[in-house]
This record gives sequence, structure tokens and C-alpha cells, in this order.
Amino acid sequence: MRFSVDLQEAEADPGRSPTPKREEVEWVPLQNHPVFFPATGPVRDPTAARPLRNLLAWDGASRLYFWDSDKLCLHQISIRLGEPDPTSVLAASPSKVLQADVNPDFAVQKISINRNGSALLLSGSGGLCVMYLYGRTSNKDNATICRTVTVGSQIYLSGSNIIRILQVSWHPNSDTHLGILSSDSVFRIFDLSSDLIQPEQEYYLQPVQPGRSRNATSICPVDFSFGSDHLWDLFSVFILFNDGSVYILCPVIPFGSAYKWESIVEIYNDAQTFGLKSSNSVAVSNSNLAISWLEATFPAIADQETEGSDLYVLRAHPYALFDASLSLQGPLRKVCRDEDEEGSAFRGAECEGGAVSFLYNLVVKDSIMVTAWSGGQLQIDALADEIQPVWNVGSPPRLRVDSNDHIRGLAMICEPTPGKVSPVKLNQPLDSTLWLGHPPPLLRLAIVDLALPRKTKGGSLIMMFIDPLMLERIFTLHDGGIDSIVLHYLPFTNQISGKTETMRTPSVHPVLSTCQGEISSQAPLSGFVSLSDSFGCSWIVGVTGSRECIMLEMKTWNLLLPLQVDMEGKSLGLEEPKEKDMPDMISKELLVGPKVVLVPQTSPNVRSVSADSIEGRSMLHDYFKLFHENYVEYAHKVPYLKCLRGHPAPPVSTNCFSTRPNNL
Repeated sequence: MRFSVDLQEAEADPGRSPTPKREEVEWVPLQNHPVFFPATGPVRDPTAARPLRNLLAWDGASRLYFWDSDKLCLHQISIRLGEPDPTSVLAASPSKVLQADVNPDFAVQKISINRNGSALLLSGSGGLCVMYLYGRTSNKDNATICRTVTVGSQIYLSGSNIIRILQVSWHPNSDTHLGILSSDSVFRIFDLSSDLIQPEQEYYLQPVQPGRSRNATSICPVDFSFGSDHLWDLFSVFILFNDGSVYILCPVIPFGSAYKWESIVEIYNDAQTFGLKSSNSVAVSNSNLAISWLEATFPAIADQETEGSDLYVLRAHPYALFDASLSLQGPLRKVCRDEDEEGSAFRGAECEGGAVSFLYNLVVKDSIMVTAWSGGQLQIDALADEIQPVWNVGSPPRLRVDSNDHIRGLAMICEPTPGKVSPVKLNQPLDSTLWLGHPPPLLRLAIVDLALPRKTKGGSLIMMFIDPLMLERIFTLHDGGIDSIVLHYLPFTNQISGKTETMRTPSVHPVLSTCQGEISSQAPLSGFVSLSDSFGCSWIVGVTGSRECIMLEMKTWNLLLPLQVDMEGKSLGLEEPKEKDMPDMISKELLVGPKVVLVPQTSPNVRSVSADSIEGRSMLHDYFKLFHENYVEYAHKVPYLKCLRGHPAPPVSTNCFSTRPNNL
């Protein structure tokens, strides 16, 4: 059964506001919903620079949220995926309007919803607040007034304090914990269920000689990402700095967060099997610390048998080692193939500008890391080894306890462990690095050039999202539009599946373009979300700066199937893709058609001259030039778009390729 909404659910829940009666609701195509029609108010200055925003959020089921920056309210739109036909999305009109009881005093640049859909985060560089969607509400002016709270009001931009929020995200294993990275190089975790002012955990980041920089004060944190459910990735936080260096904090775990029993047992057995039985004393010491931490954080691991347990979920108990702080593992280096590459173990000079955003993506057995640069490039790497927890013994943390000596909060200084950043070789035996505290090396998969319009100052900002239906696909949102990047080569996933194919570069497609030649639109997209249903259908929804909605159906099947070629050069696997199976893409430049051809400015006497005269040939040349610039070039772009829709973008080099040749 496809997703649907019970329009009488508000009557069963007195905490929710009344929903319009069934006969008053009209289901319209999402792109035609009245919320997304251009506002009738005064038009903003089109030349004013606007930051990259994402004001759309989806609860993963049947509700879409849109923050109205003009009216300072939140629209809750009930949607039906794949109705009435599998390619359409319907939305209920009118939508439900949610009003904060205290309007945010900062410009909202991003919204995101927690796992159970009970709270929505409103964040910007000037602050953040959380709106409880189903709290105590009252009706006023046909809107639902929702309780809204401010987080970290005494830390971020309070009085003379100028600490800016760089990134904020819900923790994937908790509905009440937020991770916040700020400009003072501190990563904090807040528990909304206990304290909105004081953080539960604080990690002061002190990198030493990251990448090419020799001064720790010259680099700043830019972005972070939580890990996913794969061994110690589950307790890892990835920190990106502006010079492109990536560090790892492990283990970091919110107090009271929930985890699967099987995941905890797997890493517990791994530490006992490969760590305690090692012949290296350093490995034994590191694994002992990890086992002690696991047994104190999850007491059920030590109290019960690891096999045959009837437990499904474990709650994390507050705990910290009293004489050790977490090591800031890194900077992560590329795997070296020979001695000549030791000096270039850090990222090379392939990318331009500074790092602007980071994305962690777990695809089966591969931990994928994507770094976006202001020059418009994406650096795609995979972890070549497993993450393991590392502590700096002798650097005790600062703990906050209650009257019963129960830990309520902690703070620690995190810096790299000296001598733990030696280059890793491909031919190194496993025992030489296992549980020795070395940061995991990186395997370079590709460098993707998005060919974004050039900017004179600051470069481009890029947001990255994972397709919820196909994890191998990554969407990028930038001031030039939306791109789709599909990873075809996953080293460890292909290895366990028995595939022996060689490395393939990702296929990159421009999905939506807001560019006009070399200049990007002055009103970039202000919202993006990827939708999917249980039938394998996928859509992307974008909202323009003028509040127009664009919805595209994304084709998923056969994107990951490689084209096999035998020794005689004959293709074996896939057939040539048909037009109906091609990925849906739209280019604003193609939709508006060719430019209007203007008649050359000439005097009336010139129009009567003969064609073989000098004046006549000059006039014909001017006409031909205008025709070529407006119609012939446009005609060439249309078949090229069809080529892009049927085939992956051709690589320019082994690891670097562009998605928009000739600025298409």
C-alpha cells in the first residue's frame, strides 16, 4: 500500500490542530501546490548575494515541510507518492501552517527533521532553534502555534560572543541529541531532553600540522558528519577542515542513545579476537581500553552471553575514561603505492579553493567520504581500513557529575597522537597496523569537476545529499543547480560479491541547471529533497528562489549495471538504453529555447545592394553570424543532452572529469 495520510488523525490526537475536513481537502500535483506559487509581496533585489539554503525537509513517510522565509512559518504538506500513477506525487491543499511561539531572530538557512518526526530543526549561522511539531499548541489565525526552544543561547552569538554555527545535525541514533560544530573549533552534543543551554559533551579540536599547513591556528573546521552502522563507524564523527584535511573522533556516543545488539557484539568480539590476542603490546593496550569502554557503556555485553541473547536494542550508559581523552585521529592520508608517493600522501593539487562541505556515506561494506571544494570539485575517497578507537592516556577529561556521582556531562581536549600519521603502503601486512592506533588510510576513487560558473570571490558553496533509495547516488545542490553522481566502483563491496571488474569512474549527470552561460542565476535553489517509496520509485523536489516548485522523477534501474566487453570488443551486458529509460534531466537553457535573433543595425540603402558586392557580403556575414550564435549552437546542445541522458559523462582523465562541457 502506498503512503497516504489519514485526514481525521487530528481528531484522535487532541494535541494536534484540527485538519481540514475530508471534503475540504483537494489533492493536487505537488508542483502546482499553492504554497509554491511566487509570493505577491515586494521582490527582493536580484543582484543581492544569497547564501545557499535548504528550506525543505521530508519525514520519510507522508509529510513534506517547507519554511516560509517571508511569513516566518512552517508549511506541513501531506503527500501521496506514486498516485494516481506511479510517476506522480500528489499534495493535500490547503496545507497545515505551523507557527513558532517565538519567531527565530536569525535567518534560517537549513531545516531538518528528527527520526520520529516529532521535532524540526531551524538553523542558521546566527543561531538555531527546535520546533516541536506535536507539542502543546493553540489555534491562532488558522495556524498552529508550536512550542519552539533555542539551543545554546549562551554560547552562540550571545552578547559580545561571536561564535558562529558552522554545521548542525541530528544524531542518527537519537531523537533528542544534536551535534553542533562551531567557529571556535569545538564540537558539542546537546541533549534536548535534559538541558538546552549547557551541552552534554564538548570536544575541543586541536589539530597539529594538518596537510600542507604547519600552523594549527591557520586552519578552521568547516563541516562534520556522523558515521553509520558499520563496526566502529557507528561511534565515529568525521571533522573536515578548510584545507581539506579530515580527522576522526572515536568513540563518541550520546548518553542514552540506542544501538542494535548485533552491532555492539560484533565490535566487542573483534576487539577480543584481534586485539587481546595480538603479539604487539600496543595493540593489546589499545584493545583493552576499547573493551573496558564497551563493557562500561553497555553493561549487558559483559553480563550476558554474546550469542543467543534475547536483547535487540542497547542503551548507552554515560561513561568516560578518567585518565584519557579521545585522540583526534588524522589527518587521513591516501594509500601509498611506493616510496615516491610518501610526500604526496595528503590530498594533491587537483582541487581548487578551500573545502566547503563533507559527506559520509555507507554503501554495503564501503565507507565513502566526499569532500566538496569551493572551486567546484568533489573529492571521493573510501576508507581502506577499519576505524578503531584511540585515546591519549594521561590527558584526563573534565566530568560533570550529580550528587550520586553519575556523569551528566564531559569535556575534553582532542589532539592527534604523535607518531601516528606514517604513510600506509598497499603491501603492508594486516598485523602491522591492526589495533596500533594508526588512522585508517584513504583509497582515492575519483575527482569530479562539476564545472560550476566561476566566481570572483569566495568560490561556490555545495550541499550534498544521499539518495534514500539508491545509496550509490549522491545529489549535489549548488548555485548552478543540481547534479547526480552515481558510484559504479565500490572496492570492498565488489570484492565480497565476487566481482573482479576494474575501477570505473562515476557517472555524473546535470539534473537541473540554473546557469546562463558562465553566470549562475542570482536566485539559486532554496530547497531540495529526495523522495522515494517502497515500490522503487524516486523523485527529487526543488524550490527556486522565487518559490516555484520543480519535481522530477529519477530513473534508478540499470544505472549500476556495467557494460561488459569481451576480448573481441563486442558488448555483452546491457542493451542500448531506450529513450524512456534514460535519466530525467532538465536544463533551463534548453527550456527557454534559442535566443531571439536581432536584425543587424544597417542603413536602408544597404538593403538594396547586390549580394556579390563588398557591402552585400558584409551584411550576409552579419546575418550568418547571428544565426550561428543563436540557432546552430542551440541545435547542437539538444542532441548533446540526449547523449548525456543515455551514457555516462566521458572521463577527461583517470580520476578527473567534468559534467558540463561548454557550460551546458
